Amino acid sequence: MSAPRQLDDLPYASHLRPFDGTLTAEGDYDTVHFDGGEFEGAEAGQARFLESAFSAVTFTGGRYRGARFNDVWLDGVRWVGSDLADGDWLDGELIGCVLAGLEMFGTVMHRVTFHRCKFESVNLRGTELREVTFADCLLRDTDLGGAKLTDVSFPGSTLDGVRCGDARMTRVDLRDAAGLGITEGIDALRGAAITGSQLLELAPRFAQALGVTVQESGTALTPGTAKRRRRGA
Repeated sequence: MSAPRQLDDLPYASHLRPFDGTLTAEGDYDTVHFDGGEFEGAEAGQARFLESAFSAVTFTGGRYRGARFNDVWLDGVRWVGSDLADGDWLDGELIGCVLAGLEMFGTVMHRVTFHRCKFESVNLRGTELREVTFADCLLRDTDLGGAKLTDVSFPGSTLDGVRCGDARMTRVDLRDAAGLGITEGIDALRGAAITGSQLLELAPRFAQALGVTVQESGTALTPGTAKRRRRGA
């Protein structure tokens, strides 16, 4: 896992120009540097950001539905309570960012890396994640229901209250995750790689999903328990 790039490392760094204006729907923002400041309630649906950088910017509320982010770099950005659904992210790098209360359902992400980012109550239902890495991140109360994950990894990341119901996983690597707090959709881990110790940690959840009763031999089953076991047979 390579270290995050600095602003000067970007291949388009010398072409960046300071942003001075407002965000608008269907706006084109090419080789722009958003440096500091706050955007509150912006209406920037279908906007396009190409080879742009964001440093210590705060986005509060607003609509960015259907926006495209192509070859972007975000460092220390706070994105709170915004609508980013149905977006398209290609070749993005996010470092130390906070994403809280976001609607990002239906988003497509390809070759995107998150470094030390914090996800809090982010709706990622129905997203398509391909070649995405969450490195040393916290994903708390994050909804991946119905998402499609391919070649996704979570090195050093903690999943806390993550929901994966009906998600589809292909070559998803969870072996280096710091914690696997999955509260829904444990059966969606089919297609993911985990370690033996993680399997032991998740065993009660797997048993519950399969309807298996875990009980020491010689202990009588209660009528309700026996009935549940017959239904699961």
